[in-house]
Amino acid sequence: MDRRKTTKKKKETVSPEVQARREAYDWIQSLISALLICVLVFVFVVRIMDVNGSSMVPTLVNGDKVLVSGLFYEPDRGDIVVFKKDSYNDNKALVKRVIAVEGDVVNIDFDNGIVYVNGEAVEEDYIDVSTNTKLDFIGPQTVPENCLFVMGDNRNASTDSRDKRIGMVDKRLVIGKVLLVIYPFSSFGTVE
Repeated sequence: MDRRKTTKKKKETVSPEVQARREAYDWIQSLISALLICVLVFVFVVRIMDVNGSSMVPTLVNGDKVLVSGLFYEPDRGDIVVFKKDSYNDNKALVKRVIAVEGDVVNIDFDNGIVYVNGEAVEEDYIDVSTNTKLDFIGPQTVPENCLFVMGDNRNASTDSRDKRIGMVDKRLVIGKVLLVIYPFSSFGTVE
């Protein structure tokens, strides 16, 4: 017959002060962990950025706060991207729409306000006014390797790839894609 010894642990008696300290320590540890996770998410996964100016009206307006992600992101035509251009705007982030990617040929008929990519007119439901402002653009232009041709949705009030100060945007300067508007709450939602 097996006899097993059963040992009972003595119930530890802890003073209320020690218990309060333990609980406070647990709370502090939880808060620090949550803060660390938030910092990692907002540094490596998503960022909240402000829209400054009217170059993306009607899609985005001055003061909108947008959620941007660059994690595993490869820019594509039609995406709204945030990027920095050292030579323009004191290195502040700019928000524009990708019109063409590397290898694409861009041309613009300013008389009729039509943008062409690879010989085909771009369907632009997101703009209110045709593209009539030329800036420095002389076309057709082929987008170089690892670059993007970007334009604001408010074409006649946007400084974008048509302006030599911005020109073609190196993909390495892209912070990420605009995923959605988070403020004001009345505009909350995805952008197209």
